[in-house]
Amino acid sequence: QVQLVESGGGLVQAGGSLRLSCATSGRTFSSYSMGWFRQAPGKEREFVAAIRPSGSTRYADSVKGRFTISRDNAKNAVYLQMNSLEPEDTAVYCCAANRGEPYYSYYEARSYPYWGPGTQVTVSS
Repeated sequence: QVQLVESGGGLVQAGGSLRLSCATSGRTFSSYSMGWFRQAPGKEREFVAAIRPSGSTRYADSVKGRFTISRDNAKNAVYLQMNSLEPEDTAVYCCAANRGEPYYSYYEARSYPYWGPGTQVTVSS
């Protein structure tokens, strides 16, 4: 079982920045595919960013150029640096993990069997 816990959410003004962290319990973290997803009130969960075991990354078009996903295998952690935040970025952000390469695409939630509880990000206008 892989356990994940997010931190770093909060309230920020539009144009500001936040850095989310996701700590994992897995002993083979370096082999995990990791993703960030978000869900706003009344909306479906959506893909934000993903990072492969190799370190290659993928982003949703809505956050490309503003958000950066990274990982620290020594700390069993993945991060999401969010800059130029907009009110539309307000959501609960969850990190997700899969041991190895996902069977489905990186953009799909079903590719990740392990999820954290999420952290709230609120961007005020």
